[in-house]
Formats: sequence, structure tokens, C-alpha cells
Amino acid sequence: MLAERASDVCALLKQAADNVVSSTDGGAEFRRHVGVLSQAIVQASEGVAPNLGSLPSYAPARRLVDALRSEFLQLASEPPQPGSEQLLSVLRGIEGVRSALEADAAQRLASRISSPNALEAVVAVAHDMRSPLTSVLFLVDALRKSHSGPITPHQEKQLLLVYGAVFGLSSLASDLLDLARGGDRLLDPMQVAFSISECLHVVRDIVKPIAEEKKLEMILEVPGKGDRRVGQPAALTRVLLNLATNALKFTDEGNVTVSVKDISRTEVEFAVSDTGRGIPEEVVDTLFDAFRHQSRSGKTVFSSAGLGLSICQKLVSAMGGTIAVESVYGERTRFSFRLKLPLAPRI
Repeated sequence: MLAERASDVCALLKQAADNVVSSTDGGAEFRRHVGVLSQAIVQASEGVAPNLGSLPSYAPARRLVDALRSEFLQLASEPPQPGSEQLLSVLRGIEGVRSALEADAAQRLASRISSPNALEAVVAVAHDMRSPLTSVLFLVDALRKSHSGPITPHQEKQLLLVYGAVFGLSSLASDLLDLARGGDRLLDPMQVAFSISECLHVVRDIVKPIAEEKKLEMILEVPGKGDRRVGQPAALTRVLLNLATNALKFTDEGNVTVSVKDISRTEVEFAVSDTGRGIPEEVVDTLFDAFRHQSRSGKTVFSSAGLGLSICQKLVSAMGGTIAVESVYGERTRFSFRLKLPLAPRI
């Protein structure tokens, strides 16, 4: 009698599989995927490890298992109903296959991350993230400037929040790309003449919505003389942008100041200071690490702020400088660096 009931349950599972296949015009390959999963469920219900080896990684396996489970329960609720013991064994089998699929997916991901091509995977993901995020930034900025019609103060505040969140994600994607590539792509192959004040104004314009949303004052202190210099403006702008973004992130009231000071005809000091929460002493030693060790939990955690600072450190070093940090916890923080930037010849 028990064997007969088991046969009835298997017949129900087969019927559920046929119904799933017929409800979707997936072709022969789709039918084969469902067949592999059905057989794996039978194996798991009998206490045998399910064999998923012939299932390709691109198959929508978990979705198919959910469809099989739903269809099976629907059929099992109709008379004549199978024995509860056999019904539970199949349901346990379905859950066993789901667990096996999750473990298999995690293993494939771990294998991909630890493979020689892991860096390429990171670059591809970061690149795919950055493109749509950049588009959203442009759209939000256009809406803020009333290109599509006037907006209310409440909508303005909402758009500032959206801009800040999307800008953070976009910066993270850009930092991942640059860190994976060593930061070299931001270094101009040749030093060129540029305006320091123009670099500062570009930085201010980009982060201005974030400052407005947090009601912070964004201050620029441009050099009185020696504005035209010879150097690598793209890398310099990126460093100042990352430092200013971090300063705004960790400042709740007051201001963020980006300043430039002529040290000599060939040397310039750049600084980004804030009236924020400061940096705890125990964090200073790992400040420029993208992955930081948590002393309390013993875990290593990812830090988006550390990732941006790591990029800054690499770029400043490549330009011949060193970043220094001064901080009073609970009061302020100041990042600074000096670069050799000769005066640009007059045209």
C-alpha cells in the first residue's frame, strides 16, 4: 500500500512537471531542465543527495523549483489525496533541491571571485553599474534645474536626496574601476597647463546638491596668484572630489572647505577640511584601506570611504605627493597634500 502511495506521489510530481512545461513555451531544453530538477527532487525525497551536475548555470533553476512546488501542492490538494508521509517526503525533497541549488550558486560565485579572471568580473560589474547611475544623475540634475517645468520645495528636497544616494553609488563604482586598474587611467600621459580654480569649481558644482541637502556651506579658497599651473588636472580633480565627498558624508553641520595655497613658484598645497565628527584614533592607521578589520567583531569589512581614500592615496603618490591627515575627534578633520606644479608659461 505504501509503495502504491509513493507511486501516486511520483505520478503527481511528473504531472506537476508536465504542467510547468506546458505553461511555458520553453522548448526541448526547458523540458530537460525541468526533468533534471524533478529527478533531483525524487532523489532528495529518498534521502539521496540530488544530482544537479547536468543542469547548466544559466538555467532558471530556483524559479522552476518554486513552480514545481506550487503545481505539486495544487495537484496534491485534489482528490484522491496522497498519503501525508509521502507528501512530506516530496516536499522535503523540494527543499533539499532548493538548498543544493543555493549551495551550488554560492560555490560558483566563490569560484568566480577566486579565479584568475576575478578582476575582470569586478571591472565588468562596476562598469555596468556606473553607466545607468550616471544617466540618473543627469536626469535628477535636469529636473532640479526645472528643465521639465517648475518643481515644489518638497520635490527639490527629494531630488537632492536621490542625487546624493545615486552619486554615492556612482562614485563607488568609479572607485572600484580605478582601484582595479591601479588608478593609472586617471593620470594624463603628459602634463598639461590648467587652471586650479577651474578644478575647484568643478568639484563644488558636482557636490553642491549634497551640501544643499545637508544644509552645509561649501567654501572654496582659490589661490590669489599662480592659478595657471602645469600638471595632471584629471587626477587632481578626482582626488579633491573624493576628499570633498567624504567630508560631506561625515559632516552634519557647519562647512566643508577646499583650499589651495601657493607654497612656492613650483609647489602648491591642497587641503579639504570639515567641521565634522572627526576620526577615531583606532581608525587612523587603516584609514586608506578599502577593507578594514573590526576589532570588536574580528571581521574584515568593506569601507566605501576607505576605497575612495585608497584611490586618493594612489593618485597623489603617482603625482609625487603624500596625503597627510589631521583630526580632532568630534570636532574637525583636515586632509592635505603638496604637489610640484610649475607655473604655466604665459601665452
